[in-house]
Amino acid sequence: MHSDRRSFLKKLAAVTTGIMVSNAELQSMPGNKRDRLGELLPLRKLGKTGEEVTMLGVGGAHIGKSDDKTAQDILEAALEGGVRFFDNAESYNSGGAEEKYGRFLVPEYRDVAFIMTKSTGKTGALAQQHLEDSLRRMRTEYVDLWQIHSLTSPEDVDSRIAEGVLDVAIKAKESGKARFIGFTGHANFRAHQHMLERTTVLETCQMPINCFDPTYKSFINNVLPILVERDMGILAMKTLSNGGFFGGTRHFHGGDNPKMVPDIVSLEQAIHFVWSLPVSVLITGPDHADMMREKIALAKSFKHMSEDDRLALIERVDQAGYDGKLVEFYKV
Repeated sequence: MHSDRRSFLKKLAAVTTGIMVSNAELQSMPGNKRDRLGELLPLRKLGKTGEEVTMLGVGGAHIGKSDDKTAQDILEAALEGGVRFFDNAESYNSGGAEEKYGRFLVPEYRDVAFIMTKSTGKTGALAQQHLEDSLRRMRTEYVDLWQIHSLTSPEDVDSRIAEGVLDVAIKAKESGKARFIGFTGHANFRAHQHMLERTTVLETCQMPINCFDPTYKSFINNVLPILVERDMGILAMKTLSNGGFFGGTRHFHGGDNPKMVPDIVSLEQAIHFVWSLPVSVLITGPDHADMMREKIALAKSFKHMSEDDRLALIERVDQAGYDGKLVEFYKV
């Protein structure tokens, strides 16, 4: 085990507990916080926004590729299980994922749902159009979080800022069309580093966080400490490498390559590792309602993984000798 990796995780151990919201701080009654639908999953702080979000969220890409019945079943299972964070993007199924929110989530549940969507727009004009279209499709006057989506390189960051995309995000917050603003990406941690060098106005960051990441082009090692230092909301995605942990080499699919889960780590270990880091929410992409319920059960059974256990898990993964280009195929 490299000494710098151990030092890094030791530092994170001190801040992880602080990001978790104590239910005792939120209400005097014992137990988890409740709303009109029932008991929520445990809440975590969304960085400096002052917001609290459920530790588990629904991934909109999977909602977009699902048929109507499956999508509605997933959303209902999530709500019943105490999930209140819902991810989306204008690019998911060419707006189809947002349309499903507009039909199955917003009409009855807007008051309890924290809804996030994103824009891949490369220019300010296109980003603005994406925002207006997203609001229309989801039948809501505002989103709780709007993010500049899928940054690919430092050059991409510079180009989008030069073309006014960041200005549109700032105006979206000022106008009330977005309560909070942030950015995302899964390809290149240097893009994230550069965005953080260029601006301090963004409040959240979405990126891959999983137990393989520290061994390959790592967002955890290179970006997470900056986010923690700035008290930004940290949104974990690709927590099972979007199928890469199951032998897949493309989004949404398993495959015939060596399977990290269950050959090296269990599903529970992989997911609990992520929640043991200072993340605000783990965004999961369920293929069906039972998969959603599986992740809800893991949230309810979560116990903080000790520093030594996290280090041992990373070391086990590292020594297994998996090819990073296969496991995290989305990184460049």
